[in-house]
Amino acid sequence: MAAAIHFRNAVALSGRFPALSGVDVEVDPGEVVLVEGPNGAGKTSLLRACAGLLAVVDGEAEVLGHNLRSDRRSIRRKVGMLGHASFLYDDLSVIENLVFALRAARLPVGGLRPVMDRLGLGGRLADTRVGSLSAGQRRRVALAVLVARAPVLWLLDEPHAGLDESGRDILDELVHEAVDGGATVMLASHEPDRAGALAHRVVRMAGGCVVGLSVPGPRLAVPGPRLGQVHVA
Repeated sequence: MAAAIHFRNAVALSGRFPALSGVDVEVDPGEVVLVEGPNGAGKTSLLRACAGLLAVVDGEAEVLGHNLRSDRRSIRRKVGMLGHASFLYDDLSVIENLVFALRAARLPVGGLRPVMDRLGLGGRLADTRVGSLSAGQRRRVALAVLVARAPVLWLLDEPHAGLDESGRDILDELVHEAVDGGATVMLASHEPDRAGALAHRVVRMAGGCVVGLSVPGPRLAVPGPRLGQVHVA
């Protein structure tokens, strides 16, 4: 089975700065991988490279069978990223943001209401301008966009940040369901207990490189490959 993510000695630049300095990592389909490391370790850069948002200039980099060195745009429809920036439009309502995001991705807009209701965005909130929402509500809207797009690869950067306890629980449930449906998940977090409970394994980064691999302690029962099948290249 081909890897969902395959990086071998991958180098990516942010301006003239090496954001990734020879990363070796391989993620199997259906796997949940937690990326840990201090600020500046390269966690967000790795996620952005996987999303086709940061160019890999050397080494090997393939995501879902797409060679990111030669074409990093075509992968974007198959990938969903929840990051620090929400990429929402303040002047649009919640539902207008969702419709806009799906149409921009050339995806059908039916079936949005169940997603919105699941994330507590139904009723009056559906027609509320995003600019007037709280930070936690905006985070829920961004998560709703990701869920509605149903990507094959979920890339989550500090996904629990800004969410209340109810929102955190919903996020965990959605990760379970996505993996159960065949998705692969890579998440970066400074909350190892919470995020580690979702993960099959942990990849540690420092200085733009992968420096370690471990299996987390007791975790939530997320379907996916058996621990003996996961590996770092």
